[in-house]
Amino acid sequence: MKRYIQLFTLGAFLVGGLTSCNDFLDREPLDKVTPENFFSSEEELAAYAINNYNFETVDGSYGLNFFGKDNDTDNQVSGGNNSFWVPGNKKVPSDEGYWSSSSSKQWSWRNIRSCNYFFEQVLPRYEAGSILGNHDNVKHYIGEMYVIRAYNYYKMLLRYGDLPIVEVPLPDIQEDLVAASERQPRNKVARFIIEDLKRAQELLLDKSPDGKKNRISKNVAYLLHARVALFEATWEKYHRGTAFVPGGTGWPGKDSQGYNADTEINYFLDEAMSASKVVGDQMVDVLAENTDTPEGMNASLESINPYYTMFCDEDMSGYDEVLLWKQFSVEMNVTNNLQMELERNGAGSGWTRGMVNSFLMRNGLPIYASGSGYDPNWEVEGVNKTLTDRDSRIVIFTKKPGDVNYYNADGTSDVSKIDLIFGDSQTGTTTGYIIKKGKHYSPVMANDHSQGTSGGIVFRGAEALLIYMEASYEKNGNIDATADKYWRALRTRAKVDPDYNKTIAATDMMKEAEGDFGAYSHGQLIDATLYNIRRERRNELCAEALRWEDLKRWRALDQLKDTPFRPQGMLYWGSVYEEQTKDKCIVDPAKGNMSPESSGPYIYPYEKITVNNDIYNQGGFKFTPAHYLEPIGAAVFRQTAANADDFTSSNVYQNPGWSYEANTGAMNVE
Repeated sequence: MKRYIQLFTLGAFLVGGLTSCNDFLDREPLDKVTPENFFSSEEELAAYAINNYNFETVDGSYGLNFFGKDNDTDNQVSGGNNSFWVPGNKKVPSDEGYWSSSSSKQWSWRNIRSCNYFFEQVLPRYEAGSILGNHDNVKHYIGEMYVIRAYNYYKMLLRYGDLPIVEVPLPDIQEDLVAASERQPRNKVARFIIEDLKRAQELLLDKSPDGKKNRISKNVAYLLHARVALFEATWEKYHRGTAFVPGGTGWPGKDSQGYNADTEINYFLDEAMSASKVVGDQMVDVLAENTDTPEGMNASLESINPYYTMFCDEDMSGYDEVLLWKQFSVEMNVTNNLQMELERNGAGSGWTRGMVNSFLMRNGLPIYASGSGYDPNWEVEGVNKTLTDRDSRIVIFTKKPGDVNYYNADGTSDVSKIDLIFGDSQTGTTTGYIIKKGKHYSPVMANDHSQGTSGGIVFRGAEALLIYMEASYEKNGNIDATADKYWRALRTRAKVDPDYNKTIAATDMMKEAEGDFGAYSHGQLIDATLYNIRRERRNELCAEALRWEDLKRWRALDQLKDTPFRPQGMLYWGSVYEEQTKDKCIVDPAKGNMSPESSGPYIYPYEKITVNNDIYNQGGFKFTPAHYLEPIGAAVFRQTAANADDFTSSNVYQNPGWSYEANTGAMNVE
């Protein structure tokens, strides 16, 4: 059995056959595939729990992988025709509902039902003391399942808001299933998630039994607790009074169950502060060291910058800041293709100019501020010059011309070239600012699809510092002593003057708004202190799959309803690159690899090919508030409606701005 557990490491991320033929609350009973005499030992609990790990991180897919999850935001862009930014193009699914290009149905209760089945089987045995093995480990694996259920519920909360709260595996009885599918107000769902995480905190060990942080620990529960609480607090604050919160104007629910905005917002802010401080106080003095070297590894593939290699190491267990990570292994036949993309090309993505410009100068001033030392003419000289004297994070996490792609076996290196701006959708860099975060230097991983063994971070402690900073300011309107310590620690690691007050005093919100959606909430510019907290979060967590969540919870997209946004990349026309690459540059509306000079001197990733390009035709990114939440697929209403001819008779009401009719786009919602 111990061998069995070892094989089911976090790297496997298997579902283990626990599937259902019907995603309507996943009616297939799991006891058909799970022996009734299972769950009798510590090892069996451990195996079942690891089999339910489905955390978002690096996986076996091609492309930029996890580090591309923030694509098509103000941070980084793919240049593809994302329907999120074209009102009317995103449709109500005819089935239960899909998310992005994923092949898995998202209004799916399979993962949650798997957790509920575990609790139904295990908790009575645990209370009876009949589970064999180390008592503390038995408790720990039960705690893992509470975290897993919380995480699955949170991912659905992000997409859909109000949800059914289901705590037991339901029988295959239509009436029971329909009754259980009734959506509950989102604040109740978030409270339910937090209660699960509090149960987990009581059960989990400080350090996971595996000793390598490939399994959940107590700090993971606290960090997820803080993330959920901050998300819900700020969602309810910035969407207050609208159709997106219980009882707001146009809210589709029927019973807000005594919802009080002030009470709920304060509750979630308090929870975010207390949970994040537990982790933050442990992390603030042990953050991974940033040695600020031009490369993260030497030719022997040894780390020379721990902060850099924390994101690409094959063994992440030695970094205090890493709380949970996914391991890859050739021997276990669990590998990724990430490094072939990061080491050899631009992976079809790139930082936006707005993202690059958000990073401060090392003296703590924004680039436009008097005395910053920044020269706008540096853009003419290229990316390397543009990043002179900047926050170390944008320097070390941007692959610049001349940087090492990977080291060869003989110690020589393959280097990056600016020609990557002309690559295709998989190999090019869309903006000229090439993403380097997560890049290893191994020649084997760079040249073999099946040999990728760099790990994937799932949770890291620095997020706790950022959560506390934001939650405490949202709650109290000031920077308290804890937030001050956290903020200075992050800036010090980034090689930026730790005096954030200097930055706040020099911040021009109109200038920041040119390239940062986070400068807004509900179409209005926020204050400079809150903005700089958001800036710190943006810079520290770039390419870590959290930007979409942030933009939605901040209600930071309303300003795009009437004014399109045109993402920019580096300066091309009139720069040194124009002359260097003129033989490869193609300006053509049907097959171009560069936006025309008539569009402007910068690279406009969504304007290189303009034929059948909806984003280009509407002038850039445009937004409709209905897109803050996903539509529920028509099949869900078909299965739950009391009247087959009237889907509105279902207790699974549709989200604001979306129709009950399949293949229809979003309607206006305020």
